[in-house]
Amino acid sequence: MACLSALTLVVYLVISEWGIRHETLNLYDAARQRPIAVDLAVRRDYEIEANAGYWKLPPAIISNGNTVKNTEYSFLANVLAARGYLVASIQQDLRTDPPLMTKVGLPYVGRREVYERGEANILFVLNQLKKLQPNAEYRHLTLVGHSNGGDVSMFCAKHHPELVSKVITLDNLRVPFVLRTKLQILSFRSKDPNFKTDPDVLPTAQQAKADGIEIIRTKFQHTDMSDRGPDPVKKQIQATLDRFLGERAASALTPAIPTS
Repeated sequence: MACLSALTLVVYLVISEWGIRHETLNLYDAARQRPIAVDLAVRRDYEIEANAGYWKLPPAIISNGNTVKNTEYSFLANVLAARGYLVASIQQDLRTDPPLMTKVGLPYVGRREVYERGEANILFVLNQLKKLQPNAEYRHLTLVGHSNGGDVSMFCAKHHPELVSKVITLDNLRVPFVLRTKLQILSFRSKDPNFKTDPDVLPTAQQAKADGIEIIRTKFQHTDMSDRGPDPVKKQIQATLDRFLGERAASALTPAIPTS
C-alpha cells in the first residue's frame, strides 16, 4: 500500500511538472483602465482533445487572497488542471488599490466595492478567455478563492447563478454562503485566532446538510492556505479538492481530510 501511494504521488507530480501548460496573460480592461494579470494552467492532452472537438474544457477561476500573488496558488491550479479544467488565476488586487478597510455595521463590513471590482475582473477575464480558448464550457464555471478571494467568489456566484456551478473557498470571512440553490460548495475553514469569520457567513449544520455544502474544519492557519503554506497543509487540501471534483482524471493524491 505504501508503494502504491508513493507511485500515485509520483504520477501526479509528473503530470504537474510536464503535463500542465502555464501561460501568463497580461490583460487590460480599457473600460475601467485596469490591468489584470492572469496565470493560465491547462493540461496539454485535455487541451488537445478540446481543440479537436472531443469535449469542452470546464473553466475554473482562482481569486487570490489580499496581498497574495495570483501565482501563489499553483497547488490548487495543478489539481484543477490535472482534472481537465482550464484554470485562470486572477490577480484581483493591485498595489495602487486602496487598502482593505473594515467598517462594522455596513454590508460586508464596507467591502462591497472590493467584491464588485473582483466580480467585474472575473467577468472581464471570462470574456477574454472565450476569444483565446473557445473550446471551453463557459456556462458551468467553478470559482475558487482564498480569504478575500473566497468572498469575491461567493459574491460573484450569488449574482451569476446562471454561470456558476461550483464554489470552493479557503477561509472566506465576510460574504454569506449562497443557499437554496443547486450550487456545489466546498469550504476549508482555518483554526486561527487572528482571522474570525463574521456572524451569519457560514450556514448552520442543518442548512449545510440540506444544501449539500461541505464544510471542512481544519487546524490550519489562515495564511497557510496558499503556496506559502507547509507541504502537509497543501497536500491535505489537494486531496480533498481532488475528491470533491470527481473522477474526470485518475486521482494520485493522499487521503482526503475527514469532513466535519
